[in-house]
Amino acid sequence: MHRDSDRHKLFNRRTAMLAGGQLMLLGALTGRLYYLQVVESDKYATLADENRINFRLLPPPRGRITDRNGLPIADNQQNYRLLLISENTLSVEGTLRALERIIPLGESEKRRIIRDVKRNKSFVPVTVRENLEWPEVSQIEVNTPDLPGVLIDVGESRDYPYGEEFAHVLGYVAAVSHDETTDDPLLDLPGFRIGKAGIEKVHDLALRGSGGNSQVEVNAFGRVIRELSRQEGLPGAEVQLTLDAGLQHFAATRIAGESATVVVMDVRNGEVLALTSSPSFDPNLFNQGLSTAEWNDLVNNPRSPLINKSIQGQYAPGSTFKMVVALAALERGVITPDTQFFCNGKMTLGDAEFHCWKKSGHGIMDCLNAITQSCDVYFYQVALRIGIERIAAMAKRMGLGEPLGIDLPGERGGLIPTPEWKKSAIGSSWQKGETVILGIGQGYILTTPLQLATMTARLANGGVVVKPHLTPQVVEPGSVEAQFTPQPAESIGLSPAHLTLVRKAMSQVVNDPYGTAFRARIIKEDEAMGGKTGTVQVRRISKAEREQGVRKNEDMEWEERDHALFVGYAPVDNPRFSVAVVVEHGGSGSSAAAPIARDVLQEVQRLDITMPTSSAIGASDASSENALDDNGGRPPGRNHG
Repeated sequence: MHRDSDRHKLFNRRTAMLAGGQLMLLGALTGRLYYLQVVESDKYATLADENRINFRLLPPPRGRITDRNGLPIADNQQNYRLLLISENTLSVEGTLRALERIIPLGESEKRRIIRDVKRNKSFVPVTVRENLEWPEVSQIEVNTPDLPGVLIDVGESRDYPYGEEFAHVLGYVAAVSHDETTDDPLLDLPGFRIGKAGIEKVHDLALRGSGGNSQVEVNAFGRVIRELSRQEGLPGAEVQLTLDAGLQHFAATRIAGESATVVVMDVRNGEVLALTSSPSFDPNLFNQGLSTAEWNDLVNNPRSPLINKSIQGQYAPGSTFKMVVALAALERGVITPDTQFFCNGKMTLGDAEFHCWKKSGHGIMDCLNAITQSCDVYFYQVALRIGIERIAAMAKRMGLGEPLGIDLPGERGGLIPTPEWKKSAIGSSWQKGETVILGIGQGYILTTPLQLATMTARLANGGVVVKPHLTPQVVEPGSVEAQFTPQPAESIGLSPAHLTLVRKAMSQVVNDPYGTAFRARIIKEDEAMGGKTGTVQVRRISKAEREQGVRKNEDMEWEERDHALFVGYAPVDNPRFSVAVVVEHGGSGSSAAAPIARDVLQEVQRLDITMPTSSAIGASDASSENALDDNGGRPPGRNHG
């Protein structure tokens, strides 16, 4: 009995301990449940909502880019995208085979689609093709019953309605690369495009706009159940340019087929009215995605369609530089308007001979007629007397030798050489012969067509410093305030009498029978232009070749032909527009470049472009005076610059 009693007590004790332990566990569990469900209820309710509700960023419409008259030159259009949801198909491969009967799919494209399907959840749409044409969309919609899992989605895509004509100005948009990601969450959106070149790049932040958001309910697997709310983003700003779409189209058409560029400026305020470069490219291809073959065609084209020749092409100015040399010499008193030199077709310096373009020579030349007939020997003599430093200083005042700050990326500065530059860059001393050839705009000197148009504008407007610009204003949605403020007029400090002499010479270049561009003149007197031709050798002509007779440009290989240049302004009596034309390997400036400039200046005057974007400077009267007599020699044997 005693043993049974002890066993009973031991059992009761263990039972009590087990019950106590269970009670403690139950109490702890109850306390934990109370803590989670009562004390921490708000926290876990929030977490549950976050798992159930997703916030999605919505891309805003990209801002438009317009010409000076508000005509869209970069806009957005509907983008029909073909999507595939793999869970709705019996076989992805089978659906793709059915699709191939409607739209062609390459092997690499199919591999990419299958790869994307494997990487995503089965209910996530995968992009098959973007930028579908309407006939393709309609065929797909008609055949939807035979294409399980296929659907059409409508979004927005950048569109450049003028294609190649504005490509070098506008640039293009493309997908964000890895090294371009920033804190902006828009850049993480699939398919989001940013500006990669041109105005699209310069004003990318303003054009992007602000993203919207969508609140959607999802299940535990991430599938969207329904949209709870939606707030659209703020569209990007509208960027208005100074360009005139009609003039740009005319200039681009005029140089089509050439490797050339045309720049037109308003001489009163620096507004760029046309800026073309040929050959060009279609910026829409960059938005849609270039094939390897298309990219290789652009990169390997010897005429460089990806280069904006207006601001990135660097050329010796040739005889278009002679006005700068003349002004430097006149200002320093090295020559007067009446100073004369005799041209017999060449000049000797030491044991070197420097030839004039006219083999028989021009005879006695003064400054006015030396510019009119583009006498090289005259400017050889002037350059030696004025010196390289003074020529370089005048060139800088005229806008040459450094970037002008136009609102486009990639502008080159050209080069105005000096003895210090040569010593630093080449390691040798400056030679007198280098000053001689600089006097006719050849040698180390390099300029851009934009700089030449700016130089001409400063000559035509009475010596006022104007700087070229493309963007007078960026308009936020709902706002009409301009963000561009014209700079106050600043004088170059040139003598009005010297400017009058140079402008009269430029008028005679075109309108006098002795002038090198007489055949390209504008007949209508109130639209007449002044200007200067330039012909730039791209290779050295040997003594043997000169003795045998230099071949004509048309008999040479294209890449060995001279560059053709022309700078001009119109109308002569009250200048409003300046132009610079460069035709790479075009031959003679008078026959290749001057006619293009004539046609463009006629067109810009026909359009009668006004200034709705910024006010004009108070330019001095740029009319030519007729008090100077033509003392010039004989008519040139051939047109030359």
